[in-house]
Amino acid sequence: LNDVENLKFSGERIAHHGLKHEVVVTMMDLPAGCSGAHDVAFYERILREILDAGIPYHSVCFKDASGTSSPQKVYETIKMARKLLPQNTHIRLHTHETAGVSVACYMAALEAGADGIDLAASPVSGGTSQPDILTMLHAVKGKNYDLGGLDVEKILKYESVLNECLKDYFLPPEAVQVSPLIPFSPMPGGALTANTQMMRDNNILDKFPEVILAMREVVQKGGYGTSVTPVSQFYFQQAFNNVMFGPWKKIAEGYGKMVLGYFGKTPVEPDKSVVKLASEQLSLKPTKEHAMDIADKDESKSLKFTRELLKKEGIEPSEENIFIAAACKEKGIAFLKGEGKVNIRKKSTNACETSAPT
Repeated sequence: LNDVENLKFSGERIAHHGLKHEVVVTMMDLPAGCSGAHDVAFYERILREILDAGIPYHSVCFKDASGTSSPQKVYETIKMARKLLPQNTHIRLHTHETAGVSVACYMAALEAGADGIDLAASPVSGGTSQPDILTMLHAVKGKNYDLGGLDVEKILKYESVLNECLKDYFLPPEAVQVSPLIPFSPMPGGALTANTQMMRDNNILDKFPEVILAMREVVQKGGYGTSVTPVSQFYFQQAFNNVMFGPWKKIAEGYGKMVLGYFGKTPVEPDKSVVKLASEQLSLKPTKEHAMDIADKDESKSLKFTRELLKKEGIEPSEENIFIAAACKEKGIAFLKGEGKVNIRKKSTNACETSAPT
């Protein structure tokens, strides 16, 4: 949401325990015809709020999980941040190739003064992931950029080994391709494949284009929270409901709580009619209370509750186990009991049989 109130406590705790805090400003482009947030002025305001709040940080990352920001906006944003932040601040850009402009965005970021970019290695590069290391090395040929002194021959060998290691694993076709619809309905790479796999398993993958198109209205009426976990999942769930049950007939819990204010302040006010529907369907009132304060009132999120839960399940209440159980709930408990299920698929008749219906 880029709500700075949500960054204060975590930033303080990270620094307190001697860790490096990379504070993040999340980016995306809005669907065509939408305005009011996610321009350079918006990111400058968020960055100034972070600085004014005195949140301790060691580096700054601009994260575009949907890969929808235009190269020009990236250039102007990094240029703005370079002027606003102390001289030696490490600035990084993180984006995805989902919309097909990641290399252009990284080039724009480097030209504007960014210090770091995130890359990936074949066969898990491109598409919904980051651009490939080799692709980026080729893109910067003739430029005076140091990408860490990477040895092309070693990377070629490394990627060959990685391809061999992953040859038996199923990569959904949509995971490795560019989607021209994404700039109009920002869907992060990680969320895209998780949701298409769910639809593939339920033989409704043919509905995916409709759901992606429906996201445009969902983003617009939801207050322009950045499409990155968990907000991206809220958007998808609501768009899915709008397609499967009819527009706004069923408000998804996460989306509804977001527009009602339970996770913090959205960049712009959500649509009033959607807020009303969410309040009625979820039996919750809109709130302006800080998300941290709301969470503190929830006993199920307390250390006492989690310790008792672990003891009940016969699991040692160590700090690590408490973290896993508190963060992952039932799935965390199952993991700690050795009952967790690995959802990584190999190429098999099962993977083929769950493909989209024809």
